[in-house]
Amino acid sequence: MERITGLGFMILSLLQEGDMHPYEMMRLMRRRHDDRLVPIANGTFYHTVSRLERLGLLVQIGVDRAGNRPERTTYAITEAGRTTVADWVRRELPRVDNPAEFRVALAEAHHLDRREVVELLKARRAALDAAHRLHHDARRNALDAAIPEQFLLEVEREDVLLEAELPWLDRTIARLEQHAFPWGVDELDGPSDRYLNEREEARR
Repeated sequence: MERITGLGFMILSLLQEGDMHPYEMMRLMRRRHDDRLVPIANGTFYHTVSRLERLGLLVQIGVDRAGNRPERTTYAITEAGRTTVADWVRRELPRVDNPAEFRVALAEAHHLDRREVVELLKARRAALDAAHRLHHDARRNALDAAIPEQFLLEVEREDVLLEAELPWLDRTIARLEQHAFPWGVDELDGPSDRYLNEREEARR
């Protein structure tokens, strides 16, 4: 299977909420500020949708036209697409070497079972701790060897970022294990008015 980009993953994740046409997808993603996570450009977006269709991860289910507007093709996610979403999260959530992909995976981690997410985050925690010790020791050894600090700023920054994420990760794992908040669609009370309004606005 070809590698799916972060944008492709977000499109597939969005289609798990319901069938949509690309214009609706883009508007909804922008309303939710998903462009913080992945770039959303019209040309790239439509190209990505076509690529996902060629890969059998989504499928056309209808074409409609409203007034003088161009035809809009509605897409649905396939079972292969749903599997791809889950596999993408499983691959990226524990990794510490792809920060951009991790943010996307974390945003959509709710597609997996709570217990599985806990285990994936624990694996990330172990990798994070190892990476933190590596950067910390490397900087200390470099300073001991009289390496000028101007050459170590990137190492110092990465050390600080890794150290800062560890307590957040510990708290997040604990909250998930304690069921401190609902997880997944089945645990939600129901779609909120805001969610319904977002979908309606995006359709226009």
